[in-house]
Amino acid sequence: MFDEKSEDWKYTLDGKTCFDAQSAFAINRKQNMHGREINDKLLSYLNTCKREILMEIPLRLDDGSLLPVHAYRVQHNNARGPFKGGIRYHDKVNLQEVREMANLMTWKTALVDIPYGGAKGGVAIDPKKLSFHEVRRLTKALVSHLGNNIGPHIDIPAPDVNTNPQIMAWIFDEFSKTHSEGSPLAVVTGKPIEVGGSQGRLEATGRGVAICYREACKYKGLDPKELRVSVQGFGNVGYHAAEIIQKELGSKIIGVSNAVSAIYNEEGLDVVALKEYADSHNDSLDGYPGGESIPRDDLLMLDCEVLVPAALSKAVNADVAKNAKSLKVLLEAANAPTTPEANAILHEKGVCIIPSVLANAGGVIVSYFEWVQNLQQFYWTYERVIEELEARMVRAFGDVINLAKEKDIGLRQAAYCLSLDRVAKALILRGY
Repeated sequence: MFDEKSEDWKYTLDGKTCFDAQSAFAINRKQNMHGREINDKLLSYLNTCKREILMEIPLRLDDGSLLPVHAYRVQHNNARGPFKGGIRYHDKVNLQEVREMANLMTWKTALVDIPYGGAKGGVAIDPKKLSFHEVRRLTKALVSHLGNNIGPHIDIPAPDVNTNPQIMAWIFDEFSKTHSEGSPLAVVTGKPIEVGGSQGRLEATGRGVAICYREACKYKGLDPKELRVSVQGFGNVGYHAAEIIQKELGSKIIGVSNAVSAIYNEEGLDVVALKEYADSHNDSLDGYPGGESIPRDDLLMLDCEVLVPAALSKAVNADVAKNAKSLKVLLEAANAPTTPEANAILHEKGVCIIPSVLANAGGVIVSYFEWVQNLQQFYWTYERVIEELEARMVRAFGDVINLAKEKDIGLRQAAYCLSLDRVAKALILRGY
C-alpha cells in the first residue's frame, strides 16, 4: 500500500503529490508513545503482511474430473485483534489484489474502532460456472486447506464478491468438524440467521453507506431530498444503499447499473420494484417499464449530485471526473473505486469524497456484532443492531471530519491518519 511505484494509492491533494497512508503517517510522525517514535521502520512493518497462504485446491467436478483451483488468504496485521476480512470467489482474483484488500481491512477496522486486524481471501474461479454442489465441495476443501490458520480468535472470514450466507454456513460446518471446542460458530460472520447469523447483517454495508451519505449532507449543508443519485452496482451493497437513500432520506435515484445493463429515469426509479424486476429477468435491467435502458458505461456519466460506485475498483476514472458537472458527493461504496487522476480532478472541483475505508465499513461493524453474539450465545434484536451500527458509523464519520478540519487535510487523508495512529499505538504498546 505504501509502495511509491504503485499508482493505486497515489493522489494529488492541495497541489501536492502524496500517498494517502504515507502522508497521513507524516502528519503523525512527530508523535511519540512512551518514548517510542513512530518512524520509518514502523511504517515498513505496517506495510508488511504477517502471513500469506497460497493454495492449490483439487476440486472434484460433477463429472468426476479434477480441476486445480488457486486460492489465497493474506493476513496483514493483528495488532488490534484477530484478522478479519472477506473471501471472494472471482476468476480474476490474484495475490496482489488480495494483499491490497487485506491491507485496507487493517485500516478499516481501526478507523471504526473495532478490535480486529485485517485479512482477505480469494479463490480464483467464477462460481457462476459451477454447480451448487461443486461450490459446496470447493468451499469445504478451502476450509480444510486453511486448517488452523482460521478460528474465532485467529482469523474470521466473511462474505465478499460472489460469496454469500450459504457459503459462510458451509465454512462453519466444515470448521466445526475438527474444532468442536470453544465457539466454532464465531469462526465466520455473515452466516444465515438460522445458523448463528446476526439480524441486519445482509443490509449492513449498504446501510453504512447511507449513513455516511446522510452525515455528508449535514457536513456540506445539503438537503438529501433535493439531490439526484446514480448507483453503479446493484448487488447487495448497491441495492440496500439505494433503497435506504431513497426510502429513508428521500433522495431521487435516477440511474442504476449492474454487470449486465443500466437503467435511467430523470424522474426517479422505484428501487424495490427494479430489484424485483432484475431478480426475475436474470439480473437484466433492460425492459424495465419504469425507466429507459442506457449503455452500462453511461451510468457514470449521468448528470447528478451524488455518485455511488458500488461495483469494482477504479471505476471512477479521469474521464468520469472531467465529465462531472453537478457532482457534489462521491460516496465510495466499493473498495478503491476512484483512480488517482479522478481523485485529483474531483478534489479540485470541491467534490466531497467519502473514502471507501469509511463509507463501506458497515459490513465489518455488524460482522463484529455477529462475532460478539456468537461468543456470548446471546442474540440481539434487529433494532439494537441498527442502533449500534448507527452509533459507530456516526462516531467514525465525526472523527474523520474533526481531524480533517484540525489538520486542514482531505477526508481520505484524515481517515488513514486516524487508522495509522491507532494501529501504530497498539503495536508500540504490545512491545514493537
